[in-house]
Amino acid sequence: MASSAYWLVKQEPEEFSWADLEREGRVVWDGVRNYQARNNLRAMQVGDWVLFYHSVTEKRIMGCCRVARAAFPDPTAPEAERDRWSAVELVPEAAFPQPVPLARIKTEPALAELPLLRQSRLSVMPLSQLEFKTLCHLGGWELTGG
Repeated sequence: MASSAYWLVKQEPEEFSWADLEREGRVVWDGVRNYQARNNLRAMQVGDWVLFYHSVTEKRIMGCCRVARAAFPDPTAPEAERDRWSAVELVPEAAFPQPVPLARIKTEPALAELPLLRQSRLSVMPLSQLEFKTLCHLGGWELTGG
């Protein structure tokens, strides 16, 4: 089995929150209209780990989810552009016992190169295994066997 990759997705909690993800259980992550973020969606594979970040008003990582379906044409794109944009399906794995605020992330030396800090407007970004595990640890959740 191939090793997992690690990602972070951002969403305004007023639009779609971690609680919404947990309630729905499986969601299509669509509506991304940035080419770099789209390319990141296209790189996601089933089983990859994804951190869920509440952007704008809360600015904190809420929990961890998994990719349940790899990239497919975004159903929210206009028909003529459907192949230009991609979506994935995500399923919740675990809420963090302590959500990780951006202010805390900024103080952690191991996270100095985190894309969240360097490209703050990007909505889908890759993480290194060290960044992912550090963020999980800060949230009070440990990844076992991944």
